[in-house]
Amino acid sequence: MSQPGSKVAKGGWYALALVSITQLLSLLDRNILAILAPRIKADLHIGDAEMGLLYGTVFALFYALFSLPLGRLADGWLRTRLLAICISFWSVSTALAGFASGFAMLALSRLGVGIGEAAAQPAGTSLVYDYFPKPRRGLAMAVMAAAIAVGLGLSSILGGVAADWWDARYGGGGAAAPLGLAGWQFAFLVASSPGLPLAFFLWRMKEPVRGAIDGLPTPHDPHPFRASAGVLGSVTPGSHWLSMARRGAGGKQWLFNLIALALIVAGMAVAINIGNALSPRAPLHIGGVPVNAHVLQWGVVGFGVFVVVNLIQSLKLSDPTAHAVMASPSLVLCMAAGSLQMIINYGVMGFTPMFLMKSYGLSPAETGVQFGLLAGAIGVIGPMISGPVSDWAAAKVPGTGRVWLAFFSMGVSPLMALWVYTAADPAAFYLRFTLYSLVLTMWLPPLYATLYDQVLPRMRGITASTYIIVSTICGLGTGPYLVGLISDAHGGDLSFAIRSVNWVGLPIAAMLLVLALRVKGDEARVVERARAAGEPV
Repeated sequence: MSQPGSKVAKGGWYALALVSITQLLSLLDRNILAILAPRIKADLHIGDAEMGLLYGTVFALFYALFSLPLGRLADGWLRTRLLAICISFWSVSTALAGFASGFAMLALSRLGVGIGEAAAQPAGTSLVYDYFPKPRRGLAMAVMAAAIAVGLGLSSILGGVAADWWDARYGGGGAAAPLGLAGWQFAFLVASSPGLPLAFFLWRMKEPVRGAIDGLPTPHDPHPFRASAGVLGSVTPGSHWLSMARRGAGGKQWLFNLIALALIVAGMAVAINIGNALSPRAPLHIGGVPVNAHVLQWGVVGFGVFVVVNLIQSLKLSDPTAHAVMASPSLVLCMAAGSLQMIINYGVMGFTPMFLMKSYGLSPAETGVQFGLLAGAIGVIGPMISGPVSDWAAAKVPGTGRVWLAFFSMGVSPLMALWVYTAADPAAFYLRFTLYSLVLTMWLPPLYATLYDQVLPRMRGITASTYIIVSTICGLGTGPYLVGLISDAHGGDLSFAIRSVNWVGLPIAAMLLVLALRVKGDEARVVERARAAGEPV
């Protein structure tokens, strides 16, 4: 692989701006449901169980599943067009929630948002990497990470302000309001409105030559849509057996798949029993049907794990080069470390507002303003510091500089959390949390830059998609659940539960130490692995 220069390609900053705005709107449309939940529950007469399904399960399931075929499509088709189509789709889906009159339409809206947003990270990252050379990619990832933080904070601010303004102006909605809309419905429409104009600019943006900036221009993919549909069929449980038969899978592959399924089901059963023992719960009633919360939780996680197993086998049959390159130990270590870190991130951030209210007697309004603004600001500052530092470290210590920065962030922040969540009062907590969050938010740019350097340019979309589904299963799928489970088992002690989940930092630190030993050699062998598997590079 030729050594890249440090100059950003023409149009690169414009592309980064559009992709970053895409990431911002993705988080805005994804999370606005949280701030609107009380109004929706009151108007539509639905419970916490249904809201939990809308916010987490329905979205996460389709987001994770469709990230794989859309990631494959991003590796073969025009990423500018793909982003334009997908942001239009999820914006229309968000607007659909503005006209919802019941649970079913809200679920359909969330399903559409999950499918549409599944392309944002794979296509956006792949596109930006073809404008920014390797020495500048830490900065590019920092800008995208900062945009995500802004979108997350903006979802609470915009959702609350828009709904409050509408309800104050039209007396809570109803017949007096235009189209009979309530404030929460208007907020969904406001959130969806920037999507279509952004899609217009993305559609007209020039598509860069894939891999040219790395000295590895990628040949044209003649059938990207066929390949994308093939990925969906080959990873979806049930239909994947038809795909295996059609591709002539051998007896060993069939046996591996069935044994993996049996182990996943057994693991789900054990986890469900542990959950029922530590945190007994009355069944959730969803549409009048009783559902065990732990069965629902581990059913979704098990589904996701089986999708990953199917993906690995599918790549071996359909794209042996990608399978060989993505089997790089450094790539696996990056994905594993990042996914485990998401358990901490989702677990800590999901329960910190409740911890503040319960431990210090803060009101929801105080918590929302104080914690929301602080977390949002640091979510921008941390990555914007670590991005340039990551590029500097990579230049000073080629191969391992970024890994050591990630090690500092992911290794030190769990230790700081043990200090933060024992603060005696809110002032002490916020001071400690500021320092903790600055360190915590610095891991993403260096780790992501390292991760995507382990594959060929044509594989960045499917690599991003694989990371999305694994990190979604680990982070969103288990992080908040584990904190809640530990809290229930210890009499509602959220301080202990949040501190406990940070012990996940120990295996993360061990993985990063191994990564530091391997990453330089593994990256140097990317092209060698591809050629050995038959890739003409």
